[in-house]
Amino acid sequence: YAGAVAEALADPDPWHGFTGYIHAVCAMQAADRGFADVLTMSFPTAKALEARRTESYNAFLELIARARNSGHLREDFVPEDLVILQMANAGVIAAGGDSAPDAWRRLVGHMIRSYAAPGAPIPAVPAAPAPTALYRAMVRLARTGPGSVQAEPSSADGT
Repeated sequence: YAGAVAEALADPDPWHGFTGYIHAVCAMQAADRGFADVLTMSFPTAKALEARRTESYNAFLELIARARNSGHLREDFVPEDLVILQMANAGVIAAGGDSAPDAWRRLVGHMIRSYAAPGAPIPAVPAAPAPTALYRAMVRLARTGPGSVQAEPSSADGT
């Protein structure tokens, strides 16, 4: 996390640094499903970890300010939007599983587009997973996933 934000701040193009950072942290999350927990949990007894996380968070605030000042990041983007993205990304990663392992890339691409101010250069959105891959993921999720909705059997009289 600290390395990704440092690399993003070193990018001479603030918007490119911002979008690269968003993609990098979501890629870390896809590679290590416990990654988002480290970012969102508190470890008061781990002083070094807390200090490092505070430094990284402050660097993220600087990254946001740079991208916003470049005119490419929407004015209403707030740091909590990354937390929301990671929550959504966790769901896509879990649901996609091995059937659609790169589905998260498309979600992140669309979210980056939503963060862009009018006129900002927008990276291409990756292709959607194949319909068969998404179907396999949905079937697997319906069988095993938390919060999955399964159809209720209908009665003989249609009620």
